[in-house]
Amino acid sequence: MDPRISVIVPFYNEESNVLPLAAEIRAVFERLDDHSFECIFVNDGSSDGTRRALDALAERDPRIRPIHLRQNSGQSAAIITGLRRARGAFLFTLDGDLQNDPADIPAMLERLDTHDCVCGYRANRRDTWVRRLSSKVANAVRNAILHDGIRDAGCGSKGFRRHCVHHLMPFNGSHRFIAAQLRAAGMSIAEYPVNHRPREHGQSKYGINNRLWRGIYDLIGVGWLTRRYVIIEAEPGEE
Repeated sequence: MDPRISVIVPFYNEESNVLPLAAEIRAVFERLDDHSFECIFVNDGSSDGTRRALDALAERDPRIRPIHLRQNSGQSAAIITGLRRARGAFLFTLDGDLQNDPADIPAMLERLDTHDCVCGYRANRRDTWVRRLSSKVANAVRNAILHDGIRDAGCGSKGFRRHCVHHLMPFNGSHRFIAAQLRAAGMSIAEYPVNHRPREHGQSKYGINNRLWRGIYDLIGVGWLTRRYVIIEAEPGEE
């Protein structure tokens, strides 16, 4: 029987975070014992021991489903891959750096009773002032152009009903524009303030140089795309 909930996590050189995050997710679902779950852990071409850690987890717990990408393809590719392989009716994403808190999943799940998607926002962000400032500016510019109504597009804590996956396009940077894509498709979106924790292990994969210029480039493309988006609805019984 397919699980009710799928938790998708991209990992890139996060060997030290694999076991703690898996334990936290399991603890959440021990309190949600009426919800079956699976973890889709996507190894984005890691060069450390992430693959070994994921495979060892899967041997002990069949609810852990590792996916290994042949090469490092980026966070968007890892997330979209996981979402497409997931079997649950409700899908949740978390970053693999332990800064997102799996304990937010139950409250976000409640909001999926009335919405297609729920986007977390980091109300008390535990990052450097440079990252907080750059994120604040980026979110303001994105919202001014795309009008997606989301205050924190970079937050990894998100939840979806399964049908949302069909409206997400696989391009580099796609994960920052999930709300814009779903708004264009007519999906309803809620926001929820999530817990944000300081990074304790590993190193951040993002900086100003690899986010600013590419983000501007992506913003132009997504702005064009959302204005050209077509919603196709067939009459009942037609294929």
